[in-house]
Amino acid sequence: MSVAQPGKFTPREYLGLETRAEIKHELVNGQIVAMAGKSPAHNRVAFNLTAALGQKLLGGPCQGFTSDQRVSVPETELYTYPDLSVVCGEPRYDPGDPETLVNPTLLAEVLSPSTGAWDRGGKFAHYRRLPSLQEYLMVAQDRHRVERYVRQVEEWVLTEFSSPDDAVELSALGVQISLREIYDRVPFPEQPAR
Repeated sequence: MSVAQPGKFTPREYLGLETRAEIKHELVNGQIVAMAGKSPAHNRVAFNLTAALGQKLLGGPCQGFTSDQRVSVPETELYTYPDLSVVCGEPRYDPGDPETLVNPTLLAEVLSPSTGAWDRGGKFAHYRRLPSLQEYLMVAQDRHRVERYVRQVEEWVLTEFSSPDDAVELSALGVQISLREIYDRVPFPEQPAR
């Protein structure tokens, strides 16, 4: 990520610029930050996750959104584009922008070398301020690994999945998704011999 515009911006200024931008940006602590490009492995994992989860949600109370759906954390004024967002119940949107979702039930980020630390740290700290958020997935793109955080009252409980035979139970959505579905045809880099 790199700062695209110097200075401090309000959400209104950011949204005005973002509607005309050719690439996506986040608003983080008043800074407009260009979003990094994505690798083929990242795109494949995100596609698999979206496709598999989308099939499981058909006809149910939850609906999914791709990485083009902007999400806001009103309390911290973060605006971002998660790789996958799911809302159970009626979607609600930012009063200042009817295209920005404010009540996701689940968010998922596919980790990359340039954004992994942000997704795990600062971004997750923002996401935890969303009262609606019940589950957060961080999905590796270079190996079988999914980290699932589930809200339990005032704390977040981590469960890790790393076997192709593992299935991730998404209790807030009432479905599960296997690592085989998430990593179908994802080329992993060669692992050094031990």
